[in-house]
Amino acid sequence: MPVTASADDTRPSRRRASSNGAHFWFTTYIGANRYTFDGGDQPTSCAIYPMAFLVEQDAGVAVGAHYHQADQFQVVVGGTGRLGNHDIVPGAVHFAGAWSAYGPLVAGPDGLQYFTLRNGWDPGARYMEFPDNRATLRSTARRHREMVGEITASPDGLGSRVYDLPAEAAVTGPDPASGLGQFWVVLAGSLRTGGAMLAAKSCIFIYPNDAPFRVAAGADGVRVLSLQYPRR
Repeated sequence: MPVTASADDTRPSRRRASSNGAHFWFTTYIGANRYTFDGGDQPTSCAIYPMAFLVEQDAGVAVGAHYHQADQFQVVVGGTGRLGNHDIVPGAVHFAGAWSAYGPLVAGPDGLQYFTLRNGWDPGARYMEFPDNRATLRSTARRHREMVGEITASPDGLGSRVYDLPAEAAVTGPDPASGLGQFWVVLAGSLRTGGAMLAAKSCIFIYPNDAPFRVAAGADGVRVLSLQYPRR
């Protein structure tokens, strides 16, 4: 069953946070994360576990090179910055496969705001500046996979696509069974789903066994981004 998180409903969770000395605002959208996990058993690494949160980095703040144990999309929704060797602006998409190091991620003079979206549990960043993390990465069977920009559909299901729909128009997305879950992010305008209207900076997670997601634009149209995770 799809999981929906609206920008309005998640706003009360906004709080200050930090990671390895980098400070930012952090808003939880879907799932637990390192800042909200209340202990107990963590989801297994092979389970589909949607995680979504919004990060607002302060101007000039740099998050050092690091990696995660889960596949991850990041979507820039405000400000400017730099990711590794790439300049990034609103609408930019970044994908990093599990155990793929990337960064640093540096906010521009007006700060940088982006969604972090995962389809599996991750306990937090593992920074490359620490020898133990570098050793773990070297000893892990993995395929390095990272890309910034338009992500064209690949045979294993990985892909992203932007839909621009006029007022009241609708479109049906790709079959979720072709990958391991989808996130849909409202970039502008409004999206109608299940009788509710979702404004910009809202998101929805679609499980692989869900029906293809039908996008219906509101009265002001919608610009929405579809992101699908690859099969493992």
